[in-house]
Amino acid sequence: MKTLTSISILFLLTISVSAQTAPDAAELTKLLNDFLAGASRNDVAVHERFWADDLIYTRSAGRRVNKAEVMHDVRTAPAPKPTEPKTIYTAEDIRIQQYGNTAVVAFRLVATTEKNVANLLNSGTFVKRNGKWQVVNWQSTRMPRAEAESKSEVTTASTALHDAIASGDVDKLNALTDQTFVWTHGAAQTTREQLIGGQKVKYEKPDAAKVSIAVYGDTAVVRGESYTLVFINQLGVWRAVSLHTSS
Repeated sequence: MKTLTSISILFLLTISVSAQTAPDAAELTKLLNDFLAGASRNDVAVHERFWADDLIYTRSAGRRVNKAEVMHDVRTAPAPKPTEPKTIYTAEDIRIQQYGNTAVVAFRLVATTEKNVANLLNSGTFVKRNGKWQVVNWQSTRMPRAEAESKSEVTTASTALHDAIASGDVDKLNALTDQTFVWTHGAAQTTREQLIGGQKVKYEKPDAAKVSIAVYGDTAVVRGESYTLVFINQLGVWRAVSLHTSS
């Protein structure tokens, strides 16, 4: 019994020392930073190298995907327009625990645009095969945002969207709306494509003094005197998904 106990203690100590020393920490840190730099420009080759074929990825939005689905999203993502806000991904507070050819890398992902910063807690399980580290499991959790901060950002986005619709500013409409955006006005509907394509719709900017904003995590509802506007937060950027106006 004492022998088994000694062996167990020795085994746990070995794991603890291995996890603390993390001999491949420098290589894993560089791999992570190179990946985030590539992800910032949607580099397909960087994604292909980083993710293992047997990847299980749980996104911050609650969706679980595999490598094929990740690569499909990367390859089909539309090329950003010059006027769209660019997102830069970096890692802070990196912690690495290594167990032989397996390592856990935990860090705070910082997604930065020109006007917004989003923080997510990410952790990945790396496995070294044939001398190459790749991710087999990934978990992302968005850190809570202060309600006052979210309301301030939504107020800015809402005002900018009303101005863009009234002026027909295509670049701003493209940046401020989600691809699924639909504007319901009276009995008619206008899609994002129609709005960006130049379809003319009579529109008067609402009175900003009669507006209330409610935030529910990554969703915000803006209620005015004659309209309801819904935003979603996508990695720190608020984009409109629907607008309902009364005639």
